[in-house]
Amino acid sequence: MSLSPLVPTPPPAPLVELENLTIRFTGERTVHAVNDVSLTLPEGQVLGLLGESGSGKSVTLRALMRLLPKKRTQIAGRVRVAGQDVLAMDDDTLSAFRGRTISMIFQEPALALDPVYTIGDQITESVVRHEGASQAAGRARALEMLELVRIPSAKRRLDAYPHEMSGGMRQRAMIALALACKPKILLADEPTTALDATVQIQILLLLRELQRELGMSVIFVTHDIGVAIEICDRVAVMYAGQIVETGTMSEIVRAPKHPYPRGLLASTVHGAKRGARLETIPGTPPSLAEKPNACSFAPRCTFAMPVCQERLPAPVELSPGRIVRCVLAQETVPVT
Repeated sequence: MSLSPLVPTPPPAPLVELENLTIRFTGERTVHAVNDVSLTLPEGQVLGLLGESGSGKSVTLRALMRLLPKKRTQIAGRVRVAGQDVLAMDDDTLSAFRGRTISMIFQEPALALDPVYTIGDQITESVVRHEGASQAAGRARALEMLELVRIPSAKRRLDAYPHEMSGGMRQRAMIALALACKPKILLADEPTTALDATVQIQILLLLRELQRELGMSVIFVTHDIGVAIEICDRVAVMYAGQIVETGTMSEIVRAPKHPYPRGLLASTVHGAKRGARLETIPGTPPSLAEKPNACSFAPRCTFAMPVCQERLPAPVELSPGRIVRCVLAQETVPVT
C-alpha cells in the first residue's frame, strides 16, 4: 500500500496586512504623511512601530481604523484587518468593526475619555453597543475589566469621572475600555508617554500580560526604543513616512542594518559610560511637503553616498521577515 505524500499546512493569514499604504493630507499645504508602507501582523504577536515624532506611526495606526479626517485625507493601497477590506467598509460595518474586531488605546486618556460620563458608563455603553448586552450585563463586564487591569477599589471607580483619577489610573481605565469587547487586535498609540517611569513600566508589564492572557495581536507605537524592548516581538522602524527596517526585536537591537536605527540605539543612555557624551543624529527630519524620490535619511546619514541622493532605495530582504530599505543593505544580501 502506498502512502500519499503529506501536504504541508499553509501558515494562517496575518491578522493585519498593509500593502503599499500611502496617505496624503490636503488643504492649505499637502503633507505626504505615509509613503508606500507594507507590513503584516501575525496572530498573537506584538509589533512595534518605532521612530521619531512625525515619522507617520500614529497616522498608520489610525488608518487601520479609518479614524483620519475624510475631507482632507487621500488613502491609497490596501488595508486588510482580520480578512476584511477596511477601505471598502461602509459606515455601519465600520462602526461594528471598531471595538469588536480592533480597538485602540490613545496616547492621552484625559482627552480620549469623555469627561461628562463616568468610567463605568463609558465601558458599559461599549459592551451594550457591540454585544447587544443588557445594562446590567454591561456594567458587570465594566467591573470585570477594571479588576482585570488592577484598578484598586474597582467597584467604587465605576462611578468615578476621568478627572477624579490619576494619570496612571486613567490609562488603566482606557485599557479596560479598549479591551471590553475582547478585540482580536489592539492598537496602542504611545500609551505610556505622559506617565512617570514607575507607572510606565507597570503599564507595559500589564499590557504584555494581558496580551498573552487574552491571545491578542498588538501594534505598539513608540519613539522610545527602551519601551519597544520591553514589550515587542518584532519592530518596524519608520522614518519620514516610510518603513526603513523590519525584523525581530533582537535583530534590530543587536545588529541594525539601516543607519537610522543605529543612530537611535547610539543616542540612548543605556550602556553608556558615566560622564560620556551621548551620540546624536545630526540635522532634523525632512519636510513631508513632497513625496520622497530619494533616501529621506541621506542628509543626516554619515554613510551617505551620491546614489542615496539620486534615487529611492528599494527594500532588500536579508532573510524572511528581515527587510531593510538602504543601499548599504544590498552589499549584505547572500548570493544564491
